[in-house]
Amino acid sequence: MSESGEISEFGYIMELLARGKVTIKNIERELICPACKELFTHPLILPCQHSICHKCVKELLLMLDDSFNDVGSDNSNQSSPRLRFPSPSVDKIDRISRPGWKRNSLTPRTTTFPCPGCEHDVDLGERGINGLFRNFTLETIVERYRQAARAATAIMCDLCKPPPQESTKSCMDCSASYCNECFKIYHPWGTVKAQHEYVGPTTNFRPKILMCPEHETERINMYCELCKRPVCHLCKLGGNHSNHRVTTMSSAYKTLKEKLSKDIDYLIGKESQVKSQISELNLLMKETECNGERAKEEAITHFEKLFEVLEERKSSVLKAIDASKKLRLDKFQTQMEEYQGLLENNGLVGYAQEVLKETDQSCFVQTAKQLHLRIQKATESLKSFRPAAQTSFEDYVVNTSKQTELLGELSFFSSGIDVPEINEEQSKVYNNALINWHHPEKDKADSYVLEYRKINKDEEMLSWNEVEVCGTSKVISDLESNVNYAFRVRAYKGSICSPCSRELILHTPPAPVFSFLFDEKCGYNNEHLLLNLKRDRVESRAGFNLLLAAERIQVGYYTSLDYIIGDVGITKGKHFWAFRVEPYSYMVKVGVASSDKLQEWLRSPRDAVSPRYEQDSGHDSGSEDTCFDSSQPFTLVTIGMKKFFIPKSPTSSNEPENRVLPMPTSIGVFLDYDKGKVGFYDMDHMKCLYERQVDCSHTMYPAFALMGSGGIQLEESITAKYLEYQENM
Repeated sequence: MSESGEISEFGYIMELLARGKVTIKNIERELICPACKELFTHPLILPCQHSICHKCVKELLLMLDDSFNDVGSDNSNQSSPRLRFPSPSVDKIDRISRPGWKRNSLTPRTTTFPCPGCEHDVDLGERGINGLFRNFTLETIVERYRQAARAATAIMCDLCKPPPQESTKSCMDCSASYCNECFKIYHPWGTVKAQHEYVGPTTNFRPKILMCPEHETERINMYCELCKRPVCHLCKLGGNHSNHRVTTMSSAYKTLKEKLSKDIDYLIGKESQVKSQISELNLLMKETECNGERAKEEAITHFEKLFEVLEERKSSVLKAIDASKKLRLDKFQTQMEEYQGLLENNGLVGYAQEVLKETDQSCFVQTAKQLHLRIQKATESLKSFRPAAQTSFEDYVVNTSKQTELLGELSFFSSGIDVPEINEEQSKVYNNALINWHHPEKDKADSYVLEYRKINKDEEMLSWNEVEVCGTSKVISDLESNVNYAFRVRAYKGSICSPCSRELILHTPPAPVFSFLFDEKCGYNNEHLLLNLKRDRVESRAGFNLLLAAERIQVGYYTSLDYIIGDVGITKGKHFWAFRVEPYSYMVKVGVASSDKLQEWLRSPRDAVSPRYEQDSGHDSGSEDTCFDSSQPFTLVTIGMKKFFIPKSPTSSNEPENRVLPMPTSIGVFLDYDKGKVGFYDMDHMKCLYERQVDCSHTMYPAFALMGSGGIQLEESITAKYLEYQENM
């Protein structure tokens, strides 16, 4: 479609918007540059698909350059730090924008900056601003907005003799506006000018051809579907898009136009829904406002109660201190008066001097005896002076350290219910998810709500699924395979709700769980292996049987490798199963077995005594070559001595540390029958440790082999009995 057709299409869209009672003024916020907060001027499209003014991009890059220079100057002269970054001058930017400018100190060296629209870092690459497309579409809409804003000011004809008439057309090739008469004169029929492109009256005579930023002389004529951007034919032939899938510009235009039209129709059709949601949001805002004010009033009430308690305690403490002070001062006053009486011409001494003047012996003796006792007591007090009271008020110091700490911890969690905590060790995922959490007994809740949701790779925010639980554990079923799920829990006590716990992320197995038990008929030798009644656990009987075979071992270099397989076969689809290997196990091999190889192996035993003898691979249990693995009826990995041994392959390194891993707590096996792949997983992190191709032309069985002391326990499916177990705990 031609550029004139494109502009006509925009005019058609604008008419549709007008019919929908959506004026052009309503889209003003879409026409504002996120950097300068003004209408776009020569907008450029950033790699993050946001637009920004050409001038603003240069300002941001120059500002970052200045900041780097400031860091260097600050390091050398820290006494004069710059507090903010000054915007570069217009002259400085104009010097860069001039044609033929060369790289110098004014050239922006930085090509990475945060996008003002999304705040993500944008890297312009080596070409910098020259590698960005100009957003002509947005520029056209901005110009239409400007015209709508100044509708009262008409655009006059540029060719009329004074007085000029109002223009009716603008020629994009001539960059001029014309009235009807002048347009006929300067664009007569049958001439080249009659083919010029014209639009409605405008002052924006922008170029109408998009040129490739990588190849400046080439026009844009294709669209890269991988990079989602227009390209030229040189970009496809030998440029960065040579191996990318491209389509014609007309095809891309048609596809994007249909998508945009559907989006617009959908939005217009949902107008009533949007209005109802806006009304709901207004109600929610009002409710939030009321609830916020109510919460403030409740908080003020609580603090006022605290203030009342503090004031009451303050008053009682001050009264106690005043009473103690008065009592002590009274005691000191009485003691001081007694000592003042001991002074000459005062009190006791003066009275004693008057008694000495008595000449009647009987009268003197009667009075002097009591006076002597008083003087003797006063004399003793002089020898051992003791204040009548203490001056220190150490017993009346208020200890507020504990209360201060409690007040410092004062928060909105003071509702009497703590946050529950998910127990990561007891929570697991297999065929279902088992989530366990604990809660302080003193704050036992009435019920809990367990929330979970799927985490998309695109980080799309999905809604939470809620399950009400009475206990402290829950089994969640119907989870998708090979997906991350987030779990969190909150407690309820009456109408009070605790905050949500910290989220726990669990990754589900890569395929549905395959249920089977150990087969006690195929390949099983009860002389060497011990199988429990449930047939979900097998142990190797090492010791006595191995001693009896000692002579054969020394002569033939054979050791006992006893095999056992699952009782259910696999003929299609994806399946996953898990098991635990006991830490004391010497050597255990696990994997899958093909039915045809099993039959061949059982018909052709290697030893007359036992068909389950295999040649020893040497001292290193994990160093088997691929040729030795091919001689076995299984595709196996080796586990033992608390290690996980990865088999050799032509592409793997011979370094032992690359092939020897710590033994996981639980090991998973993933078999994709249709693609012929088997993988071994660390169940704790749901991480694939080793993967290889396998021939799945026949029925496949889970397979195991044990040598020496060892034990294998199949992982039990998660069912409701786990909850009973937790309650008993």
